[in-house]
Amino acid sequence: MKTLKSRIVVITGAGSGIGRSLALESARRGARLALCDVNDTGLAETAAACDGAEVLTAHVDVADRGAVEAFRDQVATRFGGVDVVINNAGVAHAQTIEDSRYDDFEWIMGINFWGVVHGTKAFLPLLRERDSAALINVSSVFGIISVPTQGTYNASKFAVRGFTEALRHEMAGSNIHVMCVHPGGIRTNIARTARFYVGPDGGTDHERATGFFDRIARTTPDQAAAKILKDLARRRGRCLIGADAVALAAVARTAPERYWSILSRLMPKSRAA
Repeated sequence: MKTLKSRIVVITGAGSGIGRSLALESARRGARLALCDVNDTGLAETAAACDGAEVLTAHVDVADRGAVEAFRDQVATRFGGVDVVINNAGVAHAQTIEDSRYDDFEWIMGINFWGVVHGTKAFLPLLRERDSAALINVSSVFGIISVPTQGTYNASKFAVRGFTEALRHEMAGSNIHVMCVHPGGIRTNIARTARFYVGPDGGTDHERATGFFDRIARTTPDQAAAKILKDLARRRGRCLIGADAVALAAVARTAPERYWSILSRLMPKSRAA
């Protein structure tokens, strides 16, 4: 998709981070926007910053199928169709699989995986009606490698990857281009707002873990949004964001069983919480 001018773009998780940057960049390119989030304040700030673009906003919990379908109906009524859907909403959780609670599994899978399923299934019929359309699902570099204490997050993001790649094969030759996005470390609040219990180094100090993430996250949300839209224009099926994502994908490809023994050497030594 070479241009977003006058296109209707749907973005979930648009209240902050990559979602907000995608909304702002799409607005700059002339898109008409349908934005949702559970963060009403952040969503309103995003909409206000969209420089006069036509914007529909809605409070939507993407884990709620009915809420997503109601949002779809709002979008169809307001705009008459959809050209691009970006399922971006996501959350994080840090705990060993052994000690993770079932409600943590249900929470993260509800948003990270089922949110993608709901957004995809709800909007595919509208995308089918366009001559040229796109569906973009945001996974993670943790949908390519797995890390201790990130098992629930890994499960959700590997699921998004498998789901999206299967859909891409199914949509081959159709009017709908499908892309899976794998960000590396992006300077967002996802680590700060995570359900954090213990990190990969065994530490339980959330503030310290967040500080480490902030130090290694080299890519800004604006840079991530620009890369996503650049790869969309190039009709890429996989979008790796950041030099870290490219490097980690290469390590996983060349050392599929040993990559954590390599990567763990880069982790800081844990300290008592």
